[in-house]
Amino acid sequence: MEVKLAGQTDLAGFRSEARQLLAHQVPPDEVQWQLEPPVGPFLDPQSPQASRPPDGARAATAIVPASFTRLCEFVVLHRDPARFALLYRLLWRLVHEPGLRNDPLDADMLQAQHMAHAVRRDIHKMKANLRMHALRDASGRDLQVGCYEPAHHVVEAVAPWFGKRIPAARWAIFTPERSVRCVDGALLYGPGVPSAQLPGPDGSNADWLACYARVFAPHDRPAEHA
Repeated sequence: MEVKLAGQTDLAGFRSEARQLLAHQVPPDEVQWQLEPPVGPFLDPQSPQASRPPDGARAATAIVPASFTRLCEFVVLHRDPARFALLYRLLWRLVHEPGLRNDPLDADMLQAQHMAHAVRRDIHKMKANLRMHALRDASGRDLQVGCYEPAHHVVEAVAPWFGKRIPAARWAIFTPERSVRCVDGALLYGPGVPSAQLPGPDGSNADWLACYARVFAPHDRPAEHA
């Protein structure tokens, strides 16, 4: 059975689909998880429209420990393509094997915990190592830009943290998978930039502005230039 999710980090979709699979008693080895590219405008994942799971998805998490729900939030950000299969297998087992939650040496649970640890480490490294560059765009407005190559799908998870700590009203971060910019506190997402095209620490102002223009200029709105 093929189940499609709306992107690499679609936790809400996973919860909703997993609930339906459990309701129909579909075992893990009969499920194939497919990740679809996001469709439509890029949303701030912290907004209610982007992140609020359906009521049924919340009900699905009620049958498992809160610690597992939290574990899922990190594991879905891992780059391993089998992560959703692992999480559904663990969910199935938690429902059918109540003793699993008390087994600290279970192989599936250990794998998930190691994946979550790798994601947390990647988030920490991005927070610690990303360097921003201050410049002015063609219209003379201040802009801070930076680039980074995370190991996992952590851009959406870490962007709100930068939004609170970068003092500039306008900034942008480019990664090979996805880019994010902030305009007066609003986070907006765009396509990634291939590694070979990232300006890097030695990039000139012209390189940075060209990168910004390629990714975000086609989506600029007049209100942002006020």
